[in-house]
Amino acid sequence: MSGSTKSQRVVRVSQKGQATIPKELREKFGIKAPGEVFVYEEQGRIIIEPVPSPDELHGIHAGEHERGEVLERVQKTRDEEKRREEARVERLRPSENG
Repeated sequence: MSGSTKSQRVVRVSQKGQATIPKELREKFGIKAPGEVFVYEEQGRIIIEPVPSPDELHGIHAGEHERGEVLERVQKTRDEEKRREEARVERLRPSENG
């Protein structure tokens, strides 16, 4: 995945905070749709990084990460998403007093 995509694109962000990753970047970085990506801040920038497939984790790329590091990040991200969704459901649940 060497080289960089030179052209910048304006991507619309929906009311729900959703943005579409341009097709050529999804293809270049192997991001499947539907799928998952890591999203985090680094040095004042938003970073979107593909979540490696199980094949990549056990294949030639496995040595590039500390053992369990990527799986730990995936699990942490999923746990955070689950907590946010549970909190959202709780906020939307009708109260017993009302």
